Amino acid sequence: MGALVSRLWFMLFPAKEYKILVVGLDNAGKTTTLYKLHLGEVVVTQPTVGSNVEEITYKNIKFEVWDLGGQERLRTSWATYYRGTHAVILVVDSTDRARIAVIKDELFRLLQHEDLQNTVVLMFANKQDLKDAMKPAEISDALSLHAIKNHDWHIQACCALTGEGLYDGLGWIAQRVTGNKLAT
Repeated sequence: MGALVSRLWFMLFPAKEYKILVVGLDNAGKTTTLYKLHLGEVVVTQPTVGSNVEEITYKNIKFEVWDLGGQERLRTSWATYYRGTHAVILVVDSTDRARIAVIKDELFRLLQHEDLQNTVVLMFANKQDLKDAMKPAEISDALSLHAIKNHDWHIQACCALTGEGLYDGLGWIAQRVTGNKLAT
C-alpha cells in the first residue's frame, strides 16, 4: 500500500532533479560521502579516476550527484562538469593541514567559473572523528570563506564513515536550491 501511495505521489508531484558536484583533493572522502548518502553504508573505495555519478532522493528532491576525482592531474577537468550545476560540495579532509592552501586555491578557482555563478557551496569538514581534525571554524578561516560574497555557502562538520552531519548538509542544499523550508 505504501509503495502505491509513494508511486502516486511521485506521479502527481514529480521530484525535480538538481545537479550536485562533489569535489575536493584526493583522499578527502568524496566517494565515501557519495556512497554513504546513496547506499547508507560505507563501501571500499579506490581513488576515483574520472567520476562517479549516483541519484540520491532526499525528501522528494532528486539529486544527480557527481563525485569527481581529486588527484592533481584530474582537477583541471572539473570544469567540464560545471554546466547545469545547482550546488557544489567541497569535501575537506579536516586532518590535512599541509594541503589546506591547495584546496583554498581550488575553491576560489571554481567559484570564478561562469557556469557556477548561481550555485550554492557546501563545505563538508570531513573526518571530524579523528583527534587531530581541524574544527569547522579553523577550516573556515584557513579557506577564507568569509571572503565569499557571490555564493551562498555553509560549512558542515561531518564524518563520512558514520554519516554524521551528511544529511544536515544535504538538507541545507535542498533548502537553498528549492527555496523551500523543509521539515526535518
